[in-house]
Amino acid sequence: MANTKSAIKNARKTERRTFHNQGIKTRLKTLSRKVKAAEAAGNTEQAKKTAREFVSALDKAAKSGNIHANVARRHKASCSHLIFG
Repeated sequence: MANTKSAIKNARKTERRTFHNQGIKTRLKTLSRKVKAAEAAGNTEQAKKTAREFVSALDKAAKSGNIHANVARRHKASCSHLIFG
């Protein structure tokens, strides 16, 4: 348990940030599953649309430091064949 005033405040901030970041990571996982499901179903239009959303979410997450930039690049590379044909 935190003993000082600043440590208590930092614990509160960490809790809020963790909750916020967890939502971002959950959204990324959901979008990833949607892209894979649309691709498996053969629905190219839906796969393209979802892939664009996924790439956008990856960029935002990498920019804010929620995921590593190389992780975002790797996922984007695997989605690029859906977007660009």
